[in-house]
Amino acid sequence: MYAITGITGQVGSALADALFAAGRPVRAVVRDASKAKPFVARGAEVAVAELHDTAALTRAFSGAEAVFILLPPVFDPAPDFLTAEDPAIASIHDALLAARPKQVVALSTIGADATQENLLSRLTRMERVLGGLPVPVTFLRAGWFLENARWDVASARDDGVIDSFLAPLDRKIAMVATRDVGQLAASLLDERGEGHRVVELEGAGRVSPNDIAAAFSRALGRDVRARLVPRATWAARFTADGMSNPTPRMRMIDGFNEGWIDFGADAIKGTTSLDVVMAGLLSKPAG
Repeated sequence: MYAITGITGQVGSALADALFAAGRPVRAVVRDASKAKPFVARGAEVAVAELHDTAALTRAFSGAEAVFILLPPVFDPAPDFLTAEDPAIASIHDALLAARPKQVVALSTIGADATQENLLSRLTRMERVLGGLPVPVTFLRAGWFLENARWDVASARDDGVIDSFLAPLDRKIAMVATRDVGQLAASLLDERGEGHRVVELEGAGRVSPNDIAAAFSRALGRDVRARLVPRATWAARFTADGMSNPTPRMRMIDGFNEGWIDFGADAIKGTTSLDVVMAGLLSKPAG
């Protein structure tokens, strides 16, 4: 049995697709059983558990041969998010310690090894905590998701412009499709080993904001250009969007732009192209 957290999201659903295709038994770990109906229809078991509910999470993981961990992102963290107790991380640790699966794959991120604090440092903390478990754990560090371009669909379609915080506009960074993340996670869950390791994953080729604009142009049949958002305006812009603590997110983007968030030469390469991802984003209903 493969217990999957975050199964209703982009990575989790891609992972589920890969596991079902391989004939693996799936247990969907969800907060709301009704959200698991599409997976139940494909033969999955359901376990209802909040990540911070250690007892429920332990039951969800018990009897599972392998467990996939996806820590939900927090885009506007509290100022003490790296020093205060993180109930979800602590609960995941304790549930895995009790259940003792033969393999754990935890979705981490590019930049988890960065020494400068930023929004991604929560996953650095997750790696440190789960790295103390006496069970095999693989930390799958994925690049910037290509699907983040979904936030630009409306402006590309309506105005022919996408705003970019990544700079310069022709600088290519490690991005990856969530489909590739899910497929690699499925393979890693099948492996059996000892100890802890890190696996890095990016796409077949690196991608710049200009590349994303060009992909929109090809898909929409109209000119689309990338427009740089000046660094001096970030705080006001994020605050206007409702964020109370934008600094960690700003430092994350700085990390990409300044190069201290990156992969080395040994990252595994995915196969799903930017154009395939773009076609998928544009095929979804507006809004």
